[in-house]
Amino acid sequence: MRELQLKTLTSLSDVSAEAWNAVANPPGLPFDPFLSWEFLEALEASGAATPETGWSPLHMIIESPEDGLLAAMPLYAKTHSRGEFIFDQSWADAYERAGGQYYPKLLNAIPFTPVTGRRQFIHPYHPDQDGLKNALIAGAIQLTQDNDLSSVHFNFLEQADYTAFGDLGLLQRTDQQFHFENKGYESFDDFLSELTSAKRKNLRKERKKAQDGLTFKWLTGDDITAQDWDYFFDFYMDTGSRKWGYPYLNRNTFELLHDRLREHILLVFACDGDEPIAGALNMIGSETLYGRYWGRSEERPFLHFEVCYYQAIDFAIEKGLKRVEAGAQGGHKLARGYGPETIYSAHWIGHEGLRHAVDQYLAQEREAVSQEQTYLAQRQPFKKGEPT
Repeated sequence: MRELQLKTLTSLSDVSAEAWNAVANPPGLPFDPFLSWEFLEALEASGAATPETGWSPLHMIIESPEDGLLAAMPLYAKTHSRGEFIFDQSWADAYERAGGQYYPKLLNAIPFTPVTGRRQFIHPYHPDQDGLKNALIAGAIQLTQDNDLSSVHFNFLEQADYTAFGDLGLLQRTDQQFHFENKGYESFDDFLSELTSAKRKNLRKERKKAQDGLTFKWLTGDDITAQDWDYFFDFYMDTGSRKWGYPYLNRNTFELLHDRLREHILLVFACDGDEPIAGALNMIGSETLYGRYWGRSEERPFLHFEVCYYQAIDFAIEKGLKRVEAGAQGGHKLARGYGPETIYSAHWIGHEGLRHAVDQYLAQEREAVSQEQTYLAQRQPFKKGEPT
């Protein structure tokens, strides 16, 4: 490792898209649009993830003079905990009441995106995969210490990485989301046939009420127009203003995503005549449809479920995608065929007292999450030997 150089970048524009994508989405691994240079750099270029918004890029890379970029990790210095979906505000409050300074902290994550995936990117042909990954992790901890930051957080990890982080002595945290798994269904009715009769009837009633008087359309690639983005942005701003107080993304963010990733974007619109009254933005990976944002200009019964969940299932089945991930939280998704899935994060905290307190809290939290997972798994809407 002595010949290699570990660097931090204050802008993703300091590395080429080709070099970043070669390690973030290498051949042979499922394509994840959120890891791409095009997505991450769009957040910076549009002003969504910048020092002014509390997201200061400090991306870590490892280079070789002969072979170029070998490893990378998206990294941000944060002055708050918004837009992360792994909630540590109570840790910050406790530490600051005791006289400490929790912010700024360091974060390895995809901004505004509660999606599990690779978080340390390693060139697939390098012989020392573990060595490069450990070097990135150690580099992030060293960067935290050198700059008197309180902590470093690794959010929405894959399970194998979560286990490895625990072996390295980091604090481990679990939570849950709800995902739809496509079991080779040929149609939505094929999926419904696996539900209990009561749930099957309920979903059909919901879809009928939601679709009453409306038409639905899917838009991807060049079929998405500037007017479509105007409609969707109005929906997004309405939802963001009501739900969070301040939407994370801006109109330019969506312009850049359209220019760079429109073949990996699905817009679902519910239309009253020719007028869209609700819409959802999804990102398309090679195996997964990721539901991200939604909004509406009219309140209709079950419209949110139809636009965000049922239309997504329809699309995934038609395109042969393995799953739908419909975002953070949401126990209401269980009755609609989205099953509980564990999500993982790992945390390094510098202050010994805070680290000990958080460690104790996380042990109890992991047990509570495990118990809830067991409870929910027993209450999924699928049949248990019941005839259709």
